[in-house]
Amino acid sequence: MVQYHKIAKTKLGGAGGKRRASSDKRLAHYGGFFVKTKFDKVAKEEERELRRLKGGKRKVIAKGVLHANIASGSAVKKVKIINVVTTPDNPHFARENVITRGAIIETELGKARVTSRPSQSGVVNAVLMKA
Repeated sequence: MVQYHKIAKTKLGGAGGKRRASSDKRLAHYGGFFVKTKFDKVAKEEERELRRLKGGKRKVIAKGVLHANIASGSAVKKVKIINVVTTPDNPHFARENVITRGAIIETELGKARVTSRPSQSGVVNAVLMKA
């Protein structure tokens, strides 16, 4: 379901009278659907989608990823992802190989923590964890 991003005021005023909205819901306040960025072991190529935003801006959404940009020290390398170990958002996401921000992924260099939001930015950036 699409999220509605507007602060809801309390239904009662200070004296106990009911408050009423001065305007109806606006299309500009609606968010988008949650995109599950998945890591697929058998996929041949990565899958991305372009979406149009308010004001004609464009957002790249990653639907399927195979690589991650791993930062270790001052060097950044593009590395293949092996597996999704854990996800702080939902334990089921690790079983489904869904990558979100804060997820710990296993790569060719070792375990790394995802620092980007792949469903918002279109890439997986991560920081190498110390063993």
